[in-house]
Amino acid sequence: MQSTPALELPVYLDHAATTPLAPEVLADMLPFLTEAYGNASALHSLGARARSAVDQARETLADAIGADPEEVYFTSGGTEADNWALKGAAAASGRKHLLVSAVEHHAVLHPAATLGRSGWSVETIPVDSQGRVDPGEVRARLRNDTLLVSVMHANNEVGAIQPVREIGALCRERGVLFHVDAVQSLGKIPVRVREMHADMASFSAHKLYGPKGVGALYLRRGARVAPWMEGGEQERGKRAGTLNVPGIVGFASAVRRTLQGLEEESRRLAALRDRLAAQVLERVPDSTLNGPAQERLPGFAHFCFGGIEGESLLLALDMAGICASAGAACSSGSTEPSHVLLAMGIPLERARGALRLTLGRATTQEAVDYAAARIAEAVAGLRSMGSLSLA
Repeated sequence: MQSTPALELPVYLDHAATTPLAPEVLADMLPFLTEAYGNASALHSLGARARSAVDQARETLADAIGADPEEVYFTSGGTEADNWALKGAAAASGRKHLLVSAVEHHAVLHPAATLGRSGWSVETIPVDSQGRVDPGEVRARLRNDTLLVSVMHANNEVGAIQPVREIGALCRERGVLFHVDAVQSLGKIPVRVREMHADMASFSAHKLYGPKGVGALYLRRGARVAPWMEGGEQERGKRAGTLNVPGIVGFASAVRRTLQGLEEESRRLAALRDRLAAQVLERVPDSTLNGPAQERLPGFAHFCFGGIEGESLLLALDMAGICASAGAACSSGSTEPSHVLLAMGIPLERARGALRLTLGRATTQEAVDYAAARIAEAVAGLRSMGSLSLA
């Protein structure tokens, strides 16, 4: 008779916020934190070793996304890459019209708003009730002075996968730059920048078991985008600053290792996600699963529960040993409901009872079953407390 595997707490269901650094990735990084510590711009042997490692990492990432190595620029993360894409494009063109989807990460929305205050005309592309952009909505808003369209590959809250290939084709036809925030999609689904017709795409290492503090921007050869940081001649004169060699090596290691088993892991996570969603919807009255049924990242399950506050639910789950979130980790200090849910047409009060569960490599069937049971108990307990306070 087989014994049931012991469940280890905490159960981590917040992989969209960040993933743990894979031990194999750390092992690949360690030499560049110890004996191979040279500056990649230096001419001596230690510098040459660091430079060679960066070149290899650039080739690895370029191959993973279907680009040329000369089109990959390393950054401090996805936020910097998003800022560079929008502000760099704006600085290099006289066009003054920008289109961004209503469900973009704040790393896109906030730079767009800054440009709007500086004289650019910024227009928001609506989404449907599943959180997806209709390419027809993009076509209807393109103008002769449209500089750039920014639509994320996959949403960081509900996991909705956008029709970026169709949107990119529209932009290419009209000579409009197309930026894709692919931070959440790389390592979860295939990402091919040329098939997307992307001129720019943003990436981050810590979403796929790599280190924090490193990311990349894909810049299509020939795309007019201004240099981002001034100083030295690093990154071919477009992004100054001493290269984070250990982080870049770790990024490439994480990409290479994640893509090796991508299809199998995606199927496993999708099955666990569906099991989790089915149990939560069955056990918790007045609950809804948000986002598309099919065009969704494999490890994403996002719910709304009537009659509770999401923050109280998160605290209750944390006490039960479950790490989850209500939405984007970067917005966790905000008391306002998710802009993504509101853009999808979810009523304000219901949006306040949101829960995002994102699965990863360590997630097991036992963890999913445990989480579903604790969620049901926590929601029931909070609703009971709410009823008592009204009595």
